[in-house]
Amino acid sequence: MLKTFYRLVATALIPCLMLAGVPLTAQASIISTEQAMVTPAGDADRERVTAFLSREDVRSSLQAQGVDQADAVARVQALSDAEVAQLADRVDQAPAGAGVVGVLFTVFLVLLVTDIMGLTKVFPFTRSVR
Repeated sequence: MLKTFYRLVATALIPCLMLAGVPLTAQASIISTEQAMVTPAGDADRERVTAFLSREDVRSSLQAQGVDQADAVARVQALSDAEVAQLADRVDQAPAGAGVVGVLFTVFLVLLVTDIMGLTKVFPFTRSVR
């Protein structure tokens, strides 16, 4: 029985050790200065959403709903690039002053979901799943 186990382990180890010596390939190419200097689109979107949250009317609406402006900005910084791009698109599509409720609702939902997931503790009425 023990001899069969040794044979099985040896049979598995022989190909593993043989393949350990095979070099892995990598591909590299030269990039231009323009490609190297391009900033990710997420940074511009984050700045745009942060500027939107810094406006006085948005700040007062956030405070009316019980959300601190600094917490909202911290949450925007914690979002992924795709989520920030989606939020920035909603900010851009909203007419001046008319879409504030929709954007605030989106920020509220993001804050609520991260609160429920246990990543933060902003709202006292939520319980974390952790």
